[in-house]
Amino acid sequence: MNQTEKIKTLSRSLKLPNLGRNCDEIIHQAQIDQPSYLEFLESLLEKEMVQRQQNDFDRRKKQARLPMKFDLDDFDFNYSQGMTRTQLRQLRELLWLEQNFNVVLLGASGLGKSYIAGGLVYEAIKQGYRAYFYTMEDIMNIIRLKDLSASALSSYQKLLKAHLVAIDDIMLFPMKKDEAVGFFNLINHLHERTSVVITTNKSPTEWAQTLEDTVLATALLDRLLYRCEVVKLQGTSYRMENRKKIFTE
Repeated sequence: MNQTEKIKTLSRSLKLPNLGRNCDEIIHQAQIDQPSYLEFLESLLEKEMVQRQQNDFDRRKKQARLPMKFDLDDFDFNYSQGMTRTQLRQLRELLWLEQNFNVVLLGASGLGKSYIAGGLVYEAIKQGYRAYFYTMEDIMNIIRLKDLSASALSSYQKLLKAHLVAIDDIMLFPMKKDEAVGFFNLINHLHERTSVVITTNKSPTEWAQTLEDTVLATALLDRLLYRCEVVKLQGTSYRMENRKKIFTE
């Protein structure tokens, strides 16, 4: 085994993947640049750190389950009123996240609620937070299965440790009593520990009908709205305005 191959082997043992993968290139460049010993060592460690940070970001981004479109730089204000550029910029700064504030995005379908929620999760990931994007159906499946499935329990525990949880299309469908109680228990645990972003096309006054329990709906709203910004979006559905067709005229 020559020295280069030995370095690669040692790199894998020491879990230094960047050095192991790029050993030939790093050595070749060092022969050209001829850095000092200290400069060379600093460069190696810096590249390894950058790669680890990128790997950590990629892992958290994958775990976040982001929707297809989430880059808030591309958000189209022409189809949705109720959120100004200044307000969106303020939300993207995430100062509210440090204070455990919640955000409720309220409005009809196609106004960008999911887009904004996914974008805020993405911003949180970029800043090093643990953040997740789930549909309400995903959340309910996790709650139903957490006592039966190891993967569901793991997902539930991740939610409990998150800095930010976005729940898309809350209260879209009626819930059974035990499901509503399970959802309340989750929100109750997250209360003042984790920020929650919610998208919904139903006003809070309609939640009692969906839950079929006024007391439970009131308790749920009490926790969500205690420290919360409610953003009411209005406008024309982006999907309907940009509807795709099979047949040409």
